Amino acid sequence: MSTASDVRVENTKPMTVAYISMKGSPDQIPDTFARLYAWINQQGYRARGPAIAVYHTVPGQVPDDQLLWELRSALSGNIAECEPGEHGLGVKQIGAVQVVAARHKGPYETVEETFKILMDWLKKSDYEIGGPFEELYYNNPEETSSKEPLTEIRFQIRKK
Repeated sequence: MSTASDVRVENTKPMTVAYISMKGSPDQIPDTFARLYAWINQQGYRARGPAIAVYHTVPGQVPDDQLLWELRSALSGNIAECEPGEHGLGVKQIGAVQVVAARHKGPYETVEETFKILMDWLKKSDYEIGGPFEELYYNNPEETSSKEPLTEIRFQIRKK
């Protein structure tokens, strides 16, 4: 059984994130999060908050091998930006944006239900999509066997 919570509009807060940009199937997400968090630990950084996946292209609209996505983890402390190194990992600042969001409780395979709820909300609202969409994982994203993961879906929005 899966459920979606109420749709809400909110402003995110600026944050410093460790990140890795990827191209290809989202099946790589668990292993890529493992790489990201291992790098964070190697650098002596401290991750905070949920793990984040940002999709620059939409699954189902392009072939899996053409998907562009990025994994992020917010970092604690005052950490300087750094361009991705030889392994593609770096640190950057993310500005505040306005989003429409809903939480999805249930298997990742059913998260499309929450996407549909958000898309229906957008059709009836004074907003339109203004940037990539995000998934925030409140459970360990490296562990794909959880039966009741909690995932927040967020679309960047702007007034029509």
